[in-house]
Amino acid sequence: MTVENRTVVVTGIGAFTPLGGDAATTWENLLAGRSGVAVLTEEWAAELPVRIAARTAVEPGEILPRPLARKLDRSAQFALIAAREAWADAGFETPATDESSKLAPERLGAVIASGIGGVTTLLDQYDVLKEKGARKVSPHTVPMLMPNSPAANVGLEVGARAGVHTPVSACASGAEAIGYAIEMIRNGRADVVVAGGTEAAIHPLPIAAFANMMAMSKNNDDPEGASRPYDKGRDGFVLGEGAGVVVLESVEHAEARGARIYCEAVGQGLSSDAHHIAQPEPTGAGVARALADLFERNQLDKAEIVHVNAHATSTPQGDTAELKALRKELGEELDHIAISATKSMTGHLLGGAGGIETVATVQALYHRLAPPTINVEELDDDVDADIVRGEARALPEGRIAALNNSFGFGGHNVVLAFRSR
Repeated sequence: MTVENRTVVVTGIGAFTPLGGDAATTWENLLAGRSGVAVLTEEWAAELPVRIAARTAVEPGEILPRPLARKLDRSAQFALIAAREAWADAGFETPATDESSKLAPERLGAVIASGIGGVTTLLDQYDVLKEKGARKVSPHTVPMLMPNSPAANVGLEVGARAGVHTPVSACASGAEAIGYAIEMIRNGRADVVVAGGTEAAIHPLPIAAFANMMAMSKNNDDPEGASRPYDKGRDGFVLGEGAGVVVLESVEHAEARGARIYCEAVGQGLSSDAHHIAQPEPTGAGVARALADLFERNQLDKAEIVHVNAHATSTPQGDTAELKALRKELGEELDHIAISATKSMTGHLLGGAGGIETVATVQALYHRLAPPTINVEELDDDVDADIVRGEARALPEGRIAALNNSFGFGGHNVVLAFRSR
C-alpha cells in the first residue's frame, strides 16, 4: 500500500518515569514542579564522584510478573510497561488482531529506541562470568542486552508485523524513533505504530564515565536542585531512567474506529553537526538546520508554535547553543514561545528522553499547559528566550503547535512538531 503524506495523529500515551509509574502521575508532578532526583543509596555509589540520579518512581518488578521481568533488561521492562499503558490508552486490546479494533498486524509497527541498550545486563552478567564461571551466565543474556530488545518485546506484545525498528543516536534516539514512526505511517507502510524511547543506565560504570567527561552535575548535597537548565550555576546533567511511548495512527484509521485524538504529529526535522563526538556545535548551527528541515518538509507555520519542550540538559554549552538555534530560525516569534526544560525534574534519560518529552509535549498541547522549569535561581545572561519558571503556564486557545527537541552525542539533531486538533 503506497500512500504519501497522510496525516498522523497521537491516540495513546504511556510513561514510566522518575516522576510516576504512568503518564497521568508523571504529568501531575511535572506541573507541580517536583524533582525525581535523589541520592543513590547503593553501596557501589559511595565512592563515585557523582552519587545522585533519577530512579523510576515505581520499580518495574511491582508491575511485571517475576517470570517475565527476569527475561527482560531493565530498559525493556520500562518500555513494555509504558507501551502497555499507551496501547490501552489508545483503546486497543492485546493481541492487536482483536475484532473491535479492525487492526491487521501487517499494518502495525513498533519503533522503540535506546541510546545504550541492555548495559546493566551486559555488565552484571560479566560480573557473574568472572565470579561464578561460564555455566552461571543467564541463557537470556543476549536477548536482554540487545539494543533492539525493548522494540522486539513491544512488537511481540502487540503483534506488530509491519516492521520493528530501533534507531540508535545517543540522546536523540527516542525522538528519532517517533520521527521514523511518523514516516512509516505517512508513506503507507503502517496504519498504527507504537513508538518511543527507553533507558536504564544507572550503573557505576556509565556514571563514572560520564562524570570523568565532566558532563554530569556533582551537586551531591542538593540532588533535587542539581539539574538546573539555564541557571548560571548549572554544572552538568543528572542521569535519569525510564520510558515514554506514544501510539501514532493515520487520522483516517483513528477516526474510523472513533479513537480519542490528543493531537497531530506534524513531522520531524533532522540534521547532524559533524563537529565533535561529544560537544555540541557552539553556535547551534546544526540544530538550526534541523529546525529548517522541519519547516521545509512539513506544513507548519512558525506563528502557530507557542511551546517548546527543550533538550536543555543543564550543561553550560548545550543549553545556550539550542536557544541560539531557535532564535536563528524563529526570529521574533521566539519571544512569544513558552519554553520548558522538563529535565530539570526528570533528569536526563539519554535515549529515553525524546520519548518521555514527547509524552510531555503531547500533554502540554492537549491540556494547554506548559510545565515549569525548576531550579532556575539566577538566569544565565545568554538566555534570550521566555523560560517557563515557577509554575505551569496556560497556553493559548485555538490552533497551536509545539516542538520537542532532542540532540545526542555524535551531533545527532532531531526536532519533532505536534499540533492541536
